[in-house]
Amino acid sequence: MPQSGFKEVLAQSGLLPQEAILWTKKNAKSLFIGLPKEVSMQERRISLTPDAVSLLVRNGHEVMVESGAGEGAKFTDRQYSEAGASIAYSPEEVYKADLILKVSPLTEREFEYVKQGATLISALNMPSLSKEYFEKLNRKKITALCFEYIEDKGGGLPVIRAMSEIAGSTVMLVASECLSSTNHGMGIILGGITGVPPTKVVILGAGTVAEYAARTAIGLGADVKIFDKDVHKLQRLRYAIGSNVYTCIIDSQVLPEEIRQADVVIGALRAEDGLTPCIITEDMVSHMKPDSVIIDVCIDQGGCFETSEMTTLDTPTFRKYEVIHYCVPNIPSRVAHTASTALSNIFTSFLLKTGKTGGIEEMIFQNKAFMKGVYSYKGTITNAFIAKKFGMVYKDLSLLVAARF
Repeated sequence: MPQSGFKEVLAQSGLLPQEAILWTKKNAKSLFIGLPKEVSMQERRISLTPDAVSLLVRNGHEVMVESGAGEGAKFTDRQYSEAGASIAYSPEEVYKADLILKVSPLTEREFEYVKQGATLISALNMPSLSKEYFEKLNRKKITALCFEYIEDKGGGLPVIRAMSEIAGSTVMLVASECLSSTNHGMGIILGGITGVPPTKVVILGAGTVAEYAARTAIGLGADVKIFDKDVHKLQRLRYAIGSNVYTCIIDSQVLPEEIRQADVVIGALRAEDGLTPCIITEDMVSHMKPDSVIIDVCIDQGGCFETSEMTTLDTPTFRKYEVIHYCVPNIPSRVAHTASTALSNIFTSFLLKTGKTGGIEEMIFQNKAFMKGVYSYKGTITNAFIAKKFGMVYKDLSLLVAARF
């Protein structure tokens, strides 16, 4: 007798007992998800919120959270426990999960804990990784996905979009702090008031970070100028912002002069093959105003200023040629609760679909957008750029799909 779907609705709303939920989900693949505590680069985000864990558990999945993993984002162990997660009191315990979901790539110590043949979903911070990292993945037959490469149905990059929105909105707040007298800056307000010339802001790049940074700066009354290599991106940005913002091609004689006069310069260029092109030379920085501000949003991909050096949230700035440099790679961690909620919204949808599809492997081979996030599959590198960069053996995952069927 066909089911009406009423039990499914009750299961989603949490009104069925656990036994009935498990019966309702019998055709799905149960996932065992581990959320370890982040230990690198002062990372404060976590990939799933307690509300997301509750939904996953109600759908028949098992979630294990390392004690203290949510503290940086203001989520407690008690909240995760009440949501249905089991709490692990050591990294060895949480890394027994089949699917490890984290923000930063694995550290050397974490490689010791992760089990053979596990699946890893995390960021892929290429400039900080060596060939040894990928060799370790291969030795452990780990299937690894980079969440920056995972696409949605429309071909967009949802994680990149979400984190870029946060970074773009946050950088102007950072710039305001750096310009203030209390932080030994220029002592000027970010924006403009009656009778006082507005702050001059230059933004390199015309992507999502640039869009949200420009919206914030324009809203405060700043004089904003945006540079990019791609005229179509500049056109799209002007249309998206909805105001007559100044735009210009990077490869022009205008840029050096605008950099020299700027109070704030935001580096938000999109990485090419994993690395951001270096656009602003040391000589150009040396001619900037004393106490002006550089914020290199793309420092995690190499940075677009020759003078950039990676900093931390505890010590976020340094000076070179009397110019304040802010080069923190994980800017969204400044607002870890918001960033974690944004990540969780995206991953929850992926994980629920993965369970209904029949597990990670089925999801990879049946969903081309999800497949694009895979860079290592059971001991083989499947990303051409990584294989070429480190001189490693490469296999095209689409050929494995063809062989599989």
